Amino acid sequence: MGQNDLMGTAEDFADQFLRVTKQYLPHVARLCLISTFLEDGVRMWFQWGEQRDYIDTTWGCGYALASAFVLLNLLGQLTGCILVLSRNLVQYACFGLFGIIALQTIAYSILWDLKFLMRNLALGGGLLLLL
Repeated sequence: MGQNDLMGTAEDFADQFLRVTKQYLPHVARLCLISTFLEDGVRMWFQWGEQRDYIDTTWGCGYALASAFVLLNLLGQLTGCILVLSRNLVQYACFGLFGIIALQTIAYSILWDLKFLMRNLALGGGLLLLL
């Protein structure tokens, strides 16, 4: 009988916890699913020069085009994250973030690196969950 009492207490605690946190859990879940994009966008802001120089050196596309690529990447990720977290135009935000994944896969030659390819597939799975 002691085990049933313990289970009942645990269920009561879980119900009370869910009642209190129910309104916050969707926001926390969305934040967890897009956290990689958020981190990458912020990192691009702080490592602007390094990112631009890497793209310029890798593709030989020039300073202006490399800067445009980094800006597109930064704005695409941060805008997508803001839209997802605010629950505005979530479908379009997810499609934009899918585009960022595709763009990064090509620009950073991720397609041939199994570790990063698996990471990008996981990001795509997270976006599918958001949709």
